Amino acid sequence: MIPIPRIAIATLLAGSCFMFGTQKWEGELPTGQDWPYYGGNKAGNRYSPLTQINTSNVKKLAVAWMYDASEKPDPNNPGRRRERAIQCQPIVVHGVLYGTTPELKLFALKADTGEQIWKFEPSKSDRLNSNRGVVYWESGSDRRILYTVGSSLYAVNAETGEGIASFGTNGKADLHEGLQTNLDHDVSKLSVTATSPGIVYRNTFVIGSSVSESGDAAPGHIRAFDVLTGKLKWVFHTIPQPGELGYDTWPADAYKKIGAVNNWSGMSLDEKRGMVFFGTGSPASDFYGGDRKGKNLFANCIMALDAETGKLKWYYQTIHHDLWDRDHPSPPNLITLKRKGSDGRLRRIDAVVQATKDGLVYVLDRDKGTSLFPVEERKVPVNGLPGEHPWPTQKYPLKPLPLSRQIYTEADLTDLSPEAHAYVKERFEKIRTPNKFTPPSTNGTLLFGYSGGAEWGGNSIDPDGILYQNVNEEPWELIMTERASLSKQDKPLTIGNALYVANCAACHGQDRRGSGPELPSLIDIGKKRSADEIKAILKTGSGRMPSFQHLSDKERDALVNFLLNKDSGSATVASAATTKSSDSKNSGFPYVPAYVSKVWQRFTDQNGYPGIKPPWGTLNAIDLNTGDYLWRVPLGEYPELAKKGVPTTGTDSYGGPLATAGGLVFISGTKDEKIRAFDKKTGKVVWEYQLPAGGFATPIAYEVAGTQYIVIAAGGGRGQKIGGNYVAFALKRY
Repeated sequence: MIPIPRIAIATLLAGSCFMFGTQKWEGELPTGQDWPYYGGNKAGNRYSPLTQINTSNVKKLAVAWMYDASEKPDPNNPGRRRERAIQCQPIVVHGVLYGTTPELKLFALKADTGEQIWKFEPSKSDRLNSNRGVVYWESGSDRRILYTVGSSLYAVNAETGEGIASFGTNGKADLHEGLQTNLDHDVSKLSVTATSPGIVYRNTFVIGSSVSESGDAAPGHIRAFDVLTGKLKWVFHTIPQPGELGYDTWPADAYKKIGAVNNWSGMSLDEKRGMVFFGTGSPASDFYGGDRKGKNLFANCIMALDAETGKLKWYYQTIHHDLWDRDHPSPPNLITLKRKGSDGRLRRIDAVVQATKDGLVYVLDRDKGTSLFPVEERKVPVNGLPGEHPWPTQKYPLKPLPLSRQIYTEADLTDLSPEAHAYVKERFEKIRTPNKFTPPSTNGTLLFGYSGGAEWGGNSIDPDGILYQNVNEEPWELIMTERASLSKQDKPLTIGNALYVANCAACHGQDRRGSGPELPSLIDIGKKRSADEIKAILKTGSGRMPSFQHLSDKERDALVNFLLNKDSGSATVASAATTKSSDSKNSGFPYVPAYVSKVWQRFTDQNGYPGIKPPWGTLNAIDLNTGDYLWRVPLGEYPELAKKGVPTTGTDSYGGPLATAGGLVFISGTKDEKIRAFDKKTGKVVWEYQLPAGGFATPIAYEVAGTQYIVIAAGGGRGQKIGGNYVAFALKRY
């Protein structure tokens, strides 16, 4: 077990509270027979009250059934290639399991056998993005599944698998709807998808979106659609417009060109209050904000809206003027805690819990949006890039303690081997970063918080207020470059190169090296993809990569030629690629930052392992009543290091935990492709199983005909082998 850092006595007293009996659960405690919502319930707690599988018999778990969701690529449509992973957390309603394939087809299975009931195929014109779940809604005999593919929101009959033609236009609504208001550029061709499912309140379907993180980002406004008709009901502007709260935290008319500030990670709902809760991400572009002076509300906020009207209830900003891509990566959890008031009496407090990319946990009052633990606002560095306006203070929660390291010190340098230590130290000395809020620079910074602390898999909370959270600990290296300087090189920029800088460099780096499976290298892309395949992906997008429909066919051809090292055309830079277009109404580049990332990659040793001492991934248990850790243990291992006698290091993980009343925490998502069960009290591994491929998703639990099942999507990818199965486990019957 990893030691938990001690806290000063004063800090402990400042945030003291006590656990008293069993906590009030959010809404009625579910029976556990179904898993009807993303996250198990609308509070997003990823908890099952089932006890059939428990600490005394979990070692008897065995595969009950497997469903092969994999599909061969369509040779006639090279852009629609299979996703590298299934990230879907399925739902179970009335004994039927609903999920998606790598090709984003929707399916229904008998939840006790895995036998397919039906499969729905979306339009081939929809782009393929990551999908993490679907939504069920019913009223009388009308039962529907709502889910997204690309920019399309579909309504499908839950019993027959047929599209509902009366919904939207021919069975689907457009996720671009509601984003165009008062803008001076065309949003219709910009990338707008949804990786996480929305949430339903009565007949109102509320949803966020995933957008580009570059200058072509669409606005990330929150929208609500009518479940029956697919018509837009309301829009909440996450980038305020004139007369709206927060407008003065941006430069005038910033909403016309700045994009993002989106909720891509999902939502939670308090049914009784009629309130929807979510976290927002950073504005575009990620690492330079010279054209967005101010705090930038409602970026990087935990928020509460009236679910029926979209009216703002409260907000809590965790990062001011974000320059580090510190989006809120998972849906908030709703829980009722026991706290000791100033009069010494214990009282119940309905809370909202949000874990962050930089490894913090905020615990807020659900009605007020105020922190239940002390939070300090401290001065931070403001020596930003030319034209930048870093905010002078940032938040530092005192409890709970951070889930992951906050800065990279010399004491953190890897000790895997003397060679690895020397390799990392040489580069570390050049870009030491003593403060987590050091602004990006052309010299370089070392940061935590891109692929963890917390990630999109979320966390689980049991009724006693114990939070279980998997955490990644990987440093990243960021080096910025001035966009104008790219065209001042000895060899002037071609149109293809300029288009790459404008559209691709933010993720893959100006040098095209990328960083791992999430941001793959494009240097030798021609060895993996044909020109036609690249063109198709540029047009439709794939996985995390947005579509580039705002580019003309001629511009896409120029970009492909650059990627294939065939770019020998004009040295004149296209105006749309480097500056604001004179016809901004039709331009796909509403915002062109003065600085872009030259290098954005993991900071590793010479063998590709994280350049810090382990653990590189952990599973944590925190008592939210007190803010204290109960345990912290490594999660996952590298088999080749284990064979050399290296103690368990942990790995990065993608997918979240599932806690059960049987005293267990189930979790997969690690690079060693295992699913494990941990004892909730001790953090000890009590069962594990080698999956056919990585389970980069969150497991679920349900019961059919007296048998409890655990199901995980084992889709593989993320640098590991490809899979494509949903795997169900149950106790062996002797």
